[in-house]
Amino acid sequence: MHTPSAHDDAHPYLRAATAGVRHHTRALTPSETKPGKPADRPNLDVLHAHLAALLQLLDRLADSTRPPHPAAGRHLATAHTRLWQATSEVHAAFHLLPSNTVAEAEASVCHPEQFPEGPPVLTICQRHLAAGHVVRRKTTPTDLRPHTTACVR
Repeated sequence: MHTPSAHDDAHPYLRAATAGVRHHTRALTPSETKPGKPADRPNLDVLHAHLAALLQLLDRLADSTRPPHPAAGRHLATAHTRLWQATSEVHAAFHLLPSNTVAEAEASVCHPEQFPEGPPVLTICQRHLAAGHVVRRKTTPTDLRPHTTACVR
């Protein structure tokens, strides 16, 4: 008889998160009656939180996969690095978007070591700093260089 473990219980939550991302993508997709909506700070803050959670998941998967399956573990570690680069770009885009208030604009300069005036700046900068510490412990500066692929047509 199979009893569900914590590992088995995680899959429905991951499926629900994926469904949530798909739903959000459909909601943002322009149509004939509704123009596309540009990104805003709250949207990017939530997306950054999702990416940071995926970073943790990929990190744990790479660590547990690497000993029995080194090649697969390396691919997962590479995916982790690429996801970190995407997370960094979302963080940078967040700071380039206009803020709603003057106080938020002044607080939007990224100083994760300080406590900014309030969310979402506090949330995204603190989260990004924490994720960056994990990434830098496990990767080299060469690994973190932007990844480019040539388009062959």
